[in-house]
Amino acid sequence: MTADKIFSIANTVALLSWILLVFAPRWVGTRKLILSGAIPLLLAVAYFFLIVLFFGKADGGFDSLANVMKLFTNEWAVLAGWIHYLAFDLFVGIWEVKDAQSRNISHWFVIPCLILTFLLGPIGFLLYSILRFFLAKEVKND
Repeated sequence: MTADKIFSIANTVALLSWILLVFAPRWVGTRKLILSGAIPLLLAVAYFFLIVLFFGKADGGFDSLANVMKLFTNEWAVLAGWIHYLAFDLFVGIWEVKDAQSRNISHWFVIPCLILTFLLGPIGFLLYSILRFFLAKEVKND
């Protein structure tokens, strides 16, 4: 399978997951497939195989910005990096939805956070954290 094909599949799976998080967070399918963490785990498995098969075959490394830039001239390294982003951003989005539900924060307030988490990762997480600070009700850990 080509890197482009894997990229397309991973993007489609992630996009469909985000659509369900935004528009149907309480639907049984969303709970079973997305909120359970199954999709980020699937992406993690893809990432694992890409790292096992291609890590070390690309020039560069993580010790300097110049070497990171070299690393990301290899399509397989870029694909692994992209799937890394997809998995972790989706994981954060899932946490936002589950946390908001447990704290009785209206999903309408969470939607902009999810969109920003999908598009700009840490900015969406920052917005949700601010929202959570101001709107969250105390959760009792029994």
